[in-house]
Amino acid sequence: MPPLGRKVKVAVCSQNRKTVTDHAGKCRKFWVYDIADGRIVDKSLLELPLDQTFHETPPGAAHPLDAIDVLIAAGMSPGLQYRLLGDGIRSVVTELSEPDEAVADVLAQLGYGEVALPAEAS
Repeated sequence: MPPLGRKVKVAVCSQNRKTVTDHAGKCRKFWVYDIADGRIVDKSLLELPLDQTFHETPPGAAHPLDAIDVLIAAGMSPGLQYRLLGDGIRSVVTELSEPDEAVADVLAQLGYGEVALPAEAS
């Protein structure tokens, strides 16, 4: 898989809107981050209807998260990981619970470099 560019779009499974959650295939709520030159420039909540979860969407069909570069979750099936890989999306399972920290940690692991967290993150 090619290296990440200076602009990266990351989605984090967050069914409860507060923490990184598991069951990525059935998740309907995602924090979507736009990162440019080491800064989070936008963070928005994407809420999907049930029929647009990865579990319900057939492989190869258009999906609202097709434009992301990385998907982070607390748990994800090997089947979904394989599907995302085929779509050019890196999938990462993390033990971190705070979405901003998980994004910064994962991007550092992937060689993107340090990401500045928003002031309200601890």
